[in-house]
Amino acid sequence: MPTRQKAEPATIVIFGASGDLTKRKLIPALFQLVKDGLLAEKITIVGFARREKSHEQFRVEIEDALVEFARSKPEAGSRELKVFSSCCYYQTGNYDSSKSFHDLKKLMDKLGEERGIDSAKANRLFYLSTPPNVFSGIVAMLGQAGYISDPNDKNRWTRVIVEKPFGRDLETAYDLNKSLSSILDESQIYRIDHYLGKETVQNIMAFRFGNSIFEPLWNRRYVSHVHITVAESVCVEGRGGYYDNSGALRDMVQNHMLQLLALVAMEPPASFAPDAVRDEKVKVLSAIPPIEKSKVNECSVRGQYAAGTIDGKLIPDYLREAGVKSNSVTETFVALRLHVDNWRWAGVPFYLRTGKALTERLTEVNIEFRQPPLALFSHIKNNDGEEQDHMKPNMLSLRVQPNEGIRLSIGMKVPGPKMILEPKDMEFSYSDVFDVEPPGAYERLILDAILGDSTLFIRQDEVEVAWKLVNGILEGWASEELPHIHLYRAGTWGPYAADEFIINDIRKTVAL
Repeated sequence: MPTRQKAEPATIVIFGASGDLTKRKLIPALFQLVKDGLLAEKITIVGFARREKSHEQFRVEIEDALVEFARSKPEAGSRELKVFSSCCYYQTGNYDSSKSFHDLKKLMDKLGEERGIDSAKANRLFYLSTPPNVFSGIVAMLGQAGYISDPNDKNRWTRVIVEKPFGRDLETAYDLNKSLSSILDESQIYRIDHYLGKETVQNIMAFRFGNSIFEPLWNRRYVSHVHITVAESVCVEGRGGYYDNSGALRDMVQNHMLQLLALVAMEPPASFAPDAVRDEKVKVLSAIPPIEKSKVNECSVRGQYAAGTIDGKLIPDYLREAGVKSNSVTETFVALRLHVDNWRWAGVPFYLRTGKALTERLTEVNIEFRQPPLALFSHIKNNDGEEQDHMKPNMLSLRVQPNEGIRLSIGMKVPGPKMILEPKDMEFSYSDVFDVEPPGAYERLILDAILGDSTLFIRQDEVEVAWKLVNGILEGWASEELPHIHLYRAGTWGPYAADEFIINDIRKTVAL
């Protein structure tokens, strides 16, 4: 990953500019990059959407969004707000209309002339913040209208950021990749997963490869098992129609969670060059054996939330959410056991848990180390001060969100005449150690795309190997005559069956 540098002048076009992502994440990220001096002065932002809107209306919406959502919130009506919004323009159009794309090109050429930028040397970043069913069509229209530069052109560049989901199964992911690559070179495609833009996710690599104390222990000889948890306290929140056609496996596991697993389990790359890192991630994902249809229920538990309370708010049954089918078997929770069959990780289970309407919002990786081979200590206490008959294993916890930090659980002697061991945590928080607010994930990723650094973006083969794994699970669930869906109350940590599945499996693993 290159050292931060100021980006070249570019025109950024956001397709889906009327959407929530643009308002809450993309525009605030661009504003912060300008404020921090990381974008060129001649930056131009063009919003494109179906809704009729003037440049001025778009600018008013942008200013309101920044006052509410920007990391460094500007004063309403301030000069910096006006200067930024003056660089923003709007084009009404349809995603399947040649005329709309030619109108967009006229606007971009006109803005380039006004800013003294030759269209033959204009850099362009297109952000597809739209429903996935129009990704291919937009890229095809960009190609027809002559927006796409030659990837070997040294005078200008064209890059396209594609939001997830990248398909809904292996076949649709393959078709999407095929349609994009018919217009764009792979080097021009930036498939974004905002989890990879989080500072604490990137710190997994720094922690592993920058500290010699842990890397020698990062293998099957010393690690008993690994837990990766992505818990959400929110329910489907008005997105029932979308979520009911997706589910937790597609929505979280196929992208975010497999990316976390890859970063935890991958071999050290030869460098932090984009393909060196992504090659190692693909190797890890390729080493995970597919789950056979007949064994899906031995390796997974899926659940669906029922009515409950979160932070004093009553949450209805998932089946009563707007847009959800009354007989839906879509999972809002999933727990999986996966294995990485390579020399480093053979025999070490990786447990993945994710769900909606859980107790709290939490993303954490827990690496549990093997028990010491000899029971030297006869007096052992747990975290509550109660005596127990075995020593608690060392646990390394990497907290991604919230309260980002690292925690190491170790056994310590209790002061006094007896040799009594009690587990204690050594912990540090990013907010305490680094007296600076970390950049938002979209800030990092948008800047990387403008700089041409694809390290933290997903490559075509990475998408497809992840879908191969998930496809087997989906097919196994679909083949069940009676779906195994476990209900859990909103505001809890998920179905009891998931706890039993993981606890019993760990016991078997330890017994081996």
